[in-house]
Amino acid sequence: MSQTSFRHDVPGTAASTWHDDRRWSGMPPLELSARDGRRLEHVVVVAAHPDDESLGAGGLLSRLLRLPDDERPRIEMVLLTAGEASHPSSPTHTREELAARRLEESQAALGALGGAADRVPVECWGSADGRVADHEARWVDRLSTLVGDGSRALLVGPWRHDGHPDHDAAGRICAAAARRTGARLLEYPIWFWHRAEPHDAPWVDLRRLPLDAATCTHKRQAVHAHASQVRPLSEDPGDETLLQPELLAHFLGEQEVFVEAPARDETLDELHRSVAEPWGADTRWYEERKRALALAMLPARHHGQVLEVGCSTGVLTRALAERCDDVLAVDSSRAAVSAARRRTEDLANVEVQQRLLPEDWPDGRYDVIVLSEVGYFLSPVDLDELVRQSANGLDRDGLVLLAHWRHPVQGWPLDGAAVHRAFEALPGWSRIAEYRDRDVELLLLGPEHRLPDPTA
Repeated sequence: MSQTSFRHDVPGTAASTWHDDRRWSGMPPLELSARDGRRLEHVVVVAAHPDDESLGAGGLLSRLLRLPDDERPRIEMVLLTAGEASHPSSPTHTREELAARRLEESQAALGALGGAADRVPVECWGSADGRVADHEARWVDRLSTLVGDGSRALLVGPWRHDGHPDHDAAGRICAAAARRTGARLLEYPIWFWHRAEPHDAPWVDLRRLPLDAATCTHKRQAVHAHASQVRPLSEDPGDETLLQPELLAHFLGEQEVFVEAPARDETLDELHRSVAEPWGADTRWYEERKRALALAMLPARHHGQVLEVGCSTGVLTRALAERCDDVLAVDSSRAAVSAARRRTEDLANVEVQQRLLPEDWPDGRYDVIVLSEVGYFLSPVDLDELVRQSANGLDRDGLVLLAHWRHPVQGWPLDGAAVHRAFEALPGWSRIAEYRDRDVELLLLGPEHRLPDPTA
């Protein structure tokens, strides 16, 4: 997809160019629900700057805010910056004055949509305008905590490929948080409509939200509440109108358009790219001891087919290979897979694959499935699916070995205890063996008929 550079103060692609494209009216309609059609209980709207939310999702907000009290989800809004750099050469407004004004305008716009302050909490997280990417990891953690269990949540934010650096960073933040929490993700383009042309659009991922006349009116009022952006600050040079009528035409029609594409979280891959062994598995006593405990939990001297989920750099993979016929080790990180392949290249009974589980679950049946320090890097929704896939992927006498850190995991909604509870909830499964200390818990789970005979 092209990333053509653009300027706000020169003509871009006209709204009519988009609207006249035959694909514009053929986009699938958008249903306002959580993942898999579940009832929507929580909505978090993210904006890089005050006014993004009104332009890109004002109609969506208006529709939700006008629902009856017993149907309306809880709605929260996050502004990553105060937009203080919108007029960098203004002779009449300092950056601080612009920040205060733009935050006030955002509240006024929300009011025009029906969102009084006591109904929609708004937080400004305080990145410098133009520098959202500087705090990307921090905001992913914070947004993931705000969303929590996303199984009935909708996360709405700028598109990852909008073309403005703050919007792109905000989109990556939302995508990572959606992946971690399991929230449904909708992304709204802003500058893309101005800088790109119809042949650049990801048409297969676009969804339209029809807006009735009342919603169009509310959205128009909200957009014009951002007076510092839609009108000049003064007649002086440097105080010109930022959002010209030609640009606003993209947002004041009878529908809003969102991108709905798979969410991605690159955090762990970036960690493996930047650090040769991120967890210190080669050197830390905690890691060495945990591996020894895990191997001691396996009940037989030798097992058949083993699946290791989340193999990282392959330290545990090598140890498992000594106790089984074959190991399939998988990880979602390309960098981790490369490292694990290098570590195990001399072992004929090890195969390492890049897979994003649970959706890319491998074929085959396994005698043992191993998850070590990986379950809490899944969303609650994906964890439930992984548990189901594990149960279906085991042989009749198969076992699941779990090993997880017992302390909180910052930036992810799950912890080790939640992971273990999810696996233990499977009917017909029981604890075959267990170990717990201050830092780590290990569980060996299997079918009830594998429980040791106390009379033997």
